[in-house]
Amino acid sequence: MDRGRPLEGKVAIVTGAGRGIGRAIARGYAGAGAAVCCSARTLEEIEAVAGEIKGGGGRAVAIPADVTKLDEVEGMVAAAAETFGGIDIAVLNAGVDIPRNPVEESDPELWRWVVGVNLFGVYHCARAIIPQLRSQGAGKIITVGSGAGHRGVEGGSAYAASKAGLWMLTRVLGQELWRHKISVNDLIPGPVATAMNPAASQPAGSGQSEWGKQPEDVVPLALFLATQPDVGPTAQSFSLMRRDG
Repeated sequence: MDRGRPLEGKVAIVTGAGRGIGRAIARGYAGAGAAVCCSARTLEEIEAVAGEIKGGGGRAVAIPADVTKLDEVEGMVAAAAETFGGIDIAVLNAGVDIPRNPVEESDPELWRWVVGVNLFGVYHCARAIIPQLRSQGAGKIITVGSGAGHRGVEGGSAYAASKAGLWMLTRVLGQELWRHKISVNDLIPGPVATAMNPAASQPAGSGQSEWGKQPEDVVPLALFLATQPDVGPTAQSFSLMRRDG
């Protein structure tokens, strides 16, 4: 394995790749040698990311999909596998949040939407991708979780519940797939400065106990998980949070 390009010859799908953490991971994986399928709902955003990768000499394709729609996810996975000859790694990053408020004041439709994207979206992606990974003889699924899914957050019931469900789905998938040399692990970024969490751009310091990160700060852990042995850690949670998550 080329230490400078540890993902040489691998194919990765990254959902939510048009911005933030997904964009950073897609670019990081491409820099490590992987061919990358950039997927999200907004075609213009993922085309821009794929263009950046190809402009730097990498291989990438932009394939839009709404993760809440199983048929679109299945079509995206099939197209990615046809384009690059298979799939080895999937980073299931697409996620949404809504403003915090108590359960009694929450909007049921928005609550369902958050769970639909953050939990059902990952379920759809995993269901579609598993046959491709099995055909490769091994693979990696990396879900992007949250400390909120482990300890809750007042006013954030939809997001916390969706991420708690995602954590359990990750564990069950790991239990189901280890026999096929497919690992499934949870990556918890902690606070990252994105459009969904602009406050995270504030540096840690007076009165702030967390490490406020940029999306690129998440890439090393995403690379670590993608480069573990075929029979390596699975059904585990890896966190970049300072506090227990």
